[in-house]
Amino acid sequence: MTTPKLRLGLVLLISSATLLHAGSVQSSSSPEISNGIFHLKPQRPVEELRAEALRSTPPAETGQFRSPDLVELVKLDRTIKLDIRYATDQNFLSTPMYSQARAFLQRPAAEAIVRANQKLHAEGYGVVIHDAYRPWYVTKMFWDATPDDKKIFVADPATGSKHNRGCAVDLSIYDLKTGREVSMPSVYDEMTPRAFAEYPGGTTDERLHRATLRGAMEAEGFTIYPNEWWHYDYKDWKEYPIMNVRFEDLGGSQAATQVSKTQRTVH
Repeated sequence: MTTPKLRLGLVLLISSATLLHAGSVQSSSSPEISNGIFHLKPQRPVEELRAEALRSTPPAETGQFRSPDLVELVKLDRTIKLDIRYATDQNFLSTPMYSQARAFLQRPAAEAIVRANQKLHAEGYGVVIHDAYRPWYVTKMFWDATPDDKKIFVADPATGSKHNRGCAVDLSIYDLKTGREVSMPSVYDEMTPRAFAEYPGGTTDERLHRATLRGAMEAEGFTIYPNEWWHYDYKDWKEYPIMNVRFEDLGGSQAATQVSKTQRTVH
């Protein structure tokens, strides 16, 4: 019987060999990295996927959940930087997913990010957020757009993402002196073995940056997703429901947004 760590190691070994082979044999539809952005060709036109996702319904859930209390991160700590690429065309689908560049988390997770950010300041770094709460319909778009061989990098909408619960965050760190995001073993959203949390390649500095981020996040109750060095899940994610509220419906004048049961889906 193989353990989870052994299985991950085998996947890493096989995927690394595939990656090396792919470097010499690329087709016109192969993923590529340009200007620090990973791109792939969606399985279907994005606008077609968007229309279908907006008509769809999140999975039904039973049980008791905490009342959602989404907090906008930059209103808790102005030193937190935002680089919300899904609000631009600078993302893996080359099309804006969000109409607004904002980042929300459930209050306990948001406060934990603030603490992690302050600890990182002592080491000369700050956090830069790429994504946080994500409406369920966007998770469905990602899943339907991504080819089967790369679906380990996207969440199945049938079960929902921890992003949909406001308890997952995609982030990196920036240098406080220069204001620039530091280098990591892969670019954000890269769907290759370089993105794995235990990937042994990259430079010494890149691995150190990755470890510095991980140490700060794990100290505040977050767990890294093994396939993506940038993705962290907050410990209380099971206590919140899957949500499908668009950013423009969350309001913009308050630091926190209480979400009612009727607001948990796109209207």
